[in-house]
Amino acid sequence: MAYTSKGFPLMLTFDLDCETMWTARDPEATKRPILMSQGAYGWKVGVWRVMDVLRRFGVKSTFFVPGQVVEAHQEVIDALLKDGHEISHHSHTHRWIVNLSPEEELEEMEKGYQAIVKATGYAPRGWRSPAAEVTDYTMDLMLQYKFDYSSNFFDNDAPYMLNIRGKETNIVELPFRYILTDSPFFQFSKILPGRTITNPKDVLDIWSWEFDTLYAEDRMMVLACHPEFIGQPSGAKLLTKFLDYVTGHSGLWIDRCDKISDDMRALLRGKAA
Repeated sequence: MAYTSKGFPLMLTFDLDCETMWTARDPEATKRPILMSQGAYGWKVGVWRVMDVLRRFGVKSTFFVPGQVVEAHQEVIDALLKDGHEISHHSHTHRWIVNLSPEEELEEMEKGYQAIVKATGYAPRGWRSPAAEVTDYTMDLMLQYKFDYSSNFFDNDAPYMLNIRGKETNIVELPFRYILTDSPFFQFSKILPGRTITNPKDVLDIWSWEFDTLYAEDRMMVLACHPEFIGQPSGAKLLTKFLDYVTGHSGLWIDRCDKISDDMRALLRGKAA
């Protein structure tokens, strides 16, 4: 079935983790300036290069941003808003949820939520969990904070209405998979043994083939990237080449998660009825 009224849905999303990418793994990482500089690249250089690429194609995107990054870099948030991008919830410190108590998880949700409200003037409408992990309590919090969409699960290539504790909610799930994110290909560090850097040309082939199949099947595609990686020169070239390729297809709708999920919800509800 067609999942939107405006064509094949493609969402280019970006997790702007910056230094929290490393401090979430180990709070002592703050004592390692070179490691921290890998995260700082995201707000110093990467996000600006990503915005340049998106601007050239007239694409609006969703940026999932931890509250600490929101608080530290209002100038980045202002620039994203000026370009028409959406800011959504990605925890506060990017700590891995499965390691937290319910009280700590609630604190992460509340602080990150309030940081976005203060910086943008609106409540975040979507949630993406750090490190691709959720708990049963996370699901309850998604209802409590009245999120309209989630982009967390790996179980489908099409959107669906999220079920929580056996009951269908009003939350649209926008699933993706690890092959549709940049970190498995480009996240390299001495503290991550065994990681290698992939040739961006190979990643372009992978993402293009993914798009070809999903487009032919009339499903959807969510690309989940990080300005720390995709905002590097070769990464930006990859993103440009990918956009060159997909925009040559008819009936394509590239937009923010909130815009597309609102359209999907009406059709998914209609299908259920």
